[in-house]
Amino acid sequence: MLQPWGFKDLSKPGYICQLWKATNGLKQAPRAWYSTLKNAILHFGFKNSQADSSLFIFQHESIICYFLVYVDDLVITGNNLEFMNSIVKQHGWKFSLKDMGSLHYFLGVEVIPTLGGIFLSRHKYVRDLLSNTNMLGAKEVRSPLSTSTPLKLNDSTASFDSTKYRRVICSLQYLSLTRPDISFAVNKLS
Repeated sequence: MLQPWGFKDLSKPGYICQLWKATNGLKQAPRAWYSTLKNAILHFGFKNSQADSSLFIFQHESIICYFLVYVDDLVITGNNLEFMNSIVKQHGWKFSLKDMGSLHYFLGVEVIPTLGGIFLSRHKYVRDLLSNTNMLGAKEVRSPLSTSTPLKLNDSTASFDSTKYRRVICSLQYLSLTRPDISFAVNKLS
């Protein structure tokens, strides 16, 4: 960063300003945010999961707690409500956390509490995808990719929106993580 106008030191015109803190909009801001958050979580006694760098696990005596980070969304769960509240309180002042209550929907997955635990569903994600593509009334097919009828483009499809197509394919690829039965068709369409 060059010296700002009005604060230029005329005796040292070649000097530049050193940035001490990453701010929003800079390419290093996400890394600085994650690094600061990670250090705070590790300082609290959590260990980084070997399976996923965004998952942190706390285990001490009978207390188990999981802390999941996705960009600026944080999910915390465990078997001790008092411990979890203390974490939110400790980190709340530093990171300006907002407690959204019980988890209902996260990254396209519905979280439904049951007597036996929790039920994870992608029903809302699929309904939203069908709604966004005007396919809510579409009929089910046994196979999502029919090889008997080749796709033919005519003049009426000349205004094909490739951006929307790519967005739908991307959504379907994300869905295929939990619905491997559509993987082949999504791959072909990609």
